[in-house]
Amino acid sequence: MTLRQASVGTGRSRTIRAARRSVTVLTALGTLAGAALVGGTPAGAASDWTAVAPGVTYRQYDLTAAAGVTHVHLLSADLTDAHVRLGLLRPGAVAARDTVSHMADRQGAVAGVNGDFFNISEAQHPGVVPTGASVGPAIADGRILKGAVPDAQRFGPALPPGTHTTAVFGVGTDGRAHLDDLSLAGSVVTAGQRTPLGGLNQYALPENSVGAYTPAWGSASRVRATCGSDTERAAPCSADTHEVTVRHGRVVSVSARPGSGAVAAGTTVLVGRERGAQRLRALAEGARVSVRYTLTSGRRGAYRFALGGYPVLSGGQPLPGLDTRASAVRTAVGLADGGRTVYLVALDGARPYRTGLTIAEVARLLAGLGATEGFSLDGGGSSTLAARPSGAASVTVRNHPSDGSERPVANGIGVFTR
Repeated sequence: MTLRQASVGTGRSRTIRAARRSVTVLTALGTLAGAALVGGTPAGAASDWTAVAPGVTYRQYDLTAAAGVTHVHLLSADLTDAHVRLGLLRPGAVAARDTVSHMADRQGAVAGVNGDFFNISEAQHPGVVPTGASVGPAIADGRILKGAVPDAQRFGPALPPGTHTTAVFGVGTDGRAHLDDLSLAGSVVTAGQRTPLGGLNQYALPENSVGAYTPAWGSASRVRATCGSDTERAAPCSADTHEVTVRHGRVVSVSARPGSGAVAAGTTVLVGRERGAQRLRALAEGARVSVRYTLTSGRRGAYRFALGGYPVLSGGQPLPGLDTRASAVRTAVGLADGGRTVYLVALDGARPYRTGLTIAEVARLLAGLGATEGFSLDGGGSSTLAARPSGAASVTVRNHPSDGSERPVANGIGVFTR
């Protein structure tokens, strides 16, 4: 598909209607107490919305759920307002991490939440350094940054039945938010031979595949890409690997082991494991190589931005098989009004509220807001919601991250106004 920048439409009436509708939110889950966090940001009455910017509003409230009282922080963004857009918060490289507040301020966002699950630890692979790279696909400003790791290589809770790491939330060139699946399609072509591309800037590659690493990857080691298997994240690192560096269409160096360091402009590093490594060993220095890739989806139209997670709500109904037992601090996004209104939700991690919600309760929360589609993002210590106070030049973290301070994360959803 063709990726290009697009403008959004105008109008603010849907946000106003959504704000009024959300006053009666979540009666199926519990009561709205509207109490303030002790020592935290003061909360208004449950029905109060505070303007962050034209078309962007914020509120917070208590919610009684199965495991106890939790505290909800909520942003509403009206994408029919020509001044409002969503974009990818990112730390400057795929294999890097930063806090939501720092990314938001650096990119000029008025608000934001944390995003996709990511490669946070490597206890199973001694000596291998975590990359910090996200699990799912990512697109920023219409530019493809990465593909999705194999399902078995993801971090985070178990996926709902029938969902995969290719799932994304994004905003299309039509100016509306969508849930979709984005699959990598690409190839490495040399001397008339075509090898399918198994990964793009990913911390984990499928077995027997070849992956491409561009300057967007950053300087992190590429060794992790050859660890684990298609069925087990903790499986050993492959002993059969090969790396080829291609600059301006020609092989300039080869290595038996994946390397590290920044990938220069005009350069693509190819990493192979097992049969993929065997394919790359056939490439000598000076050989001509062409690398092509795209992300394909089931819908017509391209994306301005997208990031990974997993769906929890479709057609206003929770997906079958959602977990009803494990309660935790969560971050999620809901789509209403045909993708014209977006709700960004982060639960509070302060000790009195840390029991949080189950994934099934998150889906019902989003449905109660009027969302027809819902998407779960990374939670626990990653859950962060930040927004600018009125008249301020920088954002303030509105929830209490459960780690006690902001956790650096792989990416996030930023709310921008102009």
